[in-house]
Amino acid sequence: MPGADVTASNITVSFDGTTVLHDVSMHADAGEVVALLGASGSGKSTLLRVIAGLLSPDAGRVDIGGDDMTSVPTHRRNVGMVFQDNQLFPHRTTFENVEFGLKLAGVNRHDRRERAQRWLDLVGLDGFGPRRVTELSGGEAKRVALARTLVVEPPVVLLDEPLTGLDRELHDQLVDELATLLHDTASTAILVTHDVEEAAALADRTLRLSELHA
Repeated sequence: MPGADVTASNITVSFDGTTVLHDVSMHADAGEVVALLGASGSGKSTLLRVIAGLLSPDAGRVDIGGDDMTSVPTHRRNVGMVFQDNQLFPHRTTFENVEFGLKLAGVNRHDRRERAQRWLDLVGLDGFGPRRVTELSGGEAKRVALARTLVVEPPVVLLDEPLTGLDRELHDQLVDELATLLHDTASTAILVTHDVEEAAALADRTLRLSELHA
């Protein structure tokens, strides 16, 4: 599925009287990989959750593919999300985790098994399908989370610091792999990070949250 434009306009979010985002706007072109850079606690993840539909803004609007999605629930936005803590299903095998979204989408058994296996191969986990995700290393779990999101070919992929918590050598290896995966898909990708080098390696363009205020 081809990527879709994403526009967040004049987003304001407050929690318990504290303003986290004030009048923030950003745009990503269809098929573009954009890194959203900022210090911890600056509101990067909050903006990503607003775009995903996991959080309703106090003010502002989210458009995806030219359509107003501000009030549309998450499951109808056709957006994939990779969370910082992976959020894999511990009671399912690696393969079952990867094919889960395809099953929800009604893809027939043969096609979903073929696509899930192809993505396991793409993320370097051929032969890992039968393993419980609780038996995987941190890097392997990150790969499963990426495969589970990308296998459904969403027009928009949101990644919330997906490579955090890894040692430097593994982190750098996965940066290279993720850069290839994101640019080989047609999806629009918005990546949240506080790592300047990671942003430069992964993204076509980097936006600093501090510069997105009106």
